[in-house]
Amino acid sequence: MSTTSRPGTSSPVHLMLRLGLPRDPLATRNLGTFLVVTALTVLVTRALLAASGYPQLGGGGLHVAHVLWGGLLMALAFVLLLSFMGPVLRPFGAIVGGIGFGLFVDEVGKFVTSDNDYFYEPTAAIIYATVVALGLVAEALHGRRALDPREALAGAVDDAVAGVVGGFTGHARARAESRLEAAGEVAGAKETRALLRSVVEDHEELPDVVEAVSRGAVRVLHLLVRARFVPLLAVVLLVATATVSVMRGLLAWGDLGGLWWVAAGAVVSGLVGAAFAVVGLLQVRHDAVEGYRWFRRAVLVSLLVTQFFLFRLSEWDASWGLLVDLVVLGVVSAELEVLRRNRERSGRTDAAA
Repeated sequence: MSTTSRPGTSSPVHLMLRLGLPRDPLATRNLGTFLVVTALTVLVTRALLAASGYPQLGGGGLHVAHVLWGGLLMALAFVLLLSFMGPVLRPFGAIVGGIGFGLFVDEVGKFVTSDNDYFYEPTAAIIYATVVALGLVAEALHGRRALDPREALAGAVDDAVAGVVGGFTGHARARAESRLEAAGEVAGAKETRALLRSVVEDHEELPDVVEAVSRGAVRVLHLLVRARFVPLLAVVLLVATATVSVMRGLLAWGDLGGLWWVAAGAVVSGLVGAAFAVVGLLQVRHDAVEGYRWFRRAVLVSLLVTQFFLFRLSEWDASWGLLVDLVVLGVVSAELEVLRRNRERSGRTDAAA
């Protein structure tokens, strides 16, 4: 990535910032919402269609496929996000866009087959690979480079856009001031501080469903990790799912013919995940933080690689394994956060002593 320095300063400026493209501090959350809603929409759509006998809307030679409703919802999300300034509508746009994209991508089988086969076997794997690929793009954009102070300032200004017309609730003001504090004393921080102080108090705001759900999920996960058997159970599930993945790959190997590589992928990635879990078990006795980092790596291997091959092997039956992986990832990540926080608190206590 290209960087340069502003005239008269030694602070490097990333290429994206020079192009006027600061990242939204909440982009990871909103993009995650988009992808989760996409996956849930596909699973719910398939379940509802199967339960209702795959009805068709239309008649007289016409069939209104749900890909059209997906396109309309994606268009609605674009209209909303392109019509209003500020961060308020982005969570709602992520939900509407995720539903629309889910309805759209669910019919991918019709567009990659000559006979418009909705039940094309690799469809589940194609959809899963698409969601994972988009997740990796989001990670590349937002997870590999720390937020620049200028981006934090831009986030505070973005909050102010909503505040100057609608006022600040206590939570919105605290979020904007936190971003301003993260920005430090970069150019424009003083003026932004004055702008935030000028925003009036207001107790009405558009409900942020995404934030409410996120907070609830974090609280539940932190409550779970307080019960010491839950993280242990998550690790047991992690090792068990890796073992099941290897066994399913081995059992299906001889029946796949030219698709032997699918079984091989499930076996190899399952073994890698199991190896990471074993390393974590060996590490956790001496360094709990490092041990849980290995557990997290094991879950990510399963989510990003193994599940793709399992969806190709058993189509939608692999959804249960995906749900288990997501729960285990949540518990492991919550435990890792608690362990890191305890280590930092212990370090501060030792330094004070």
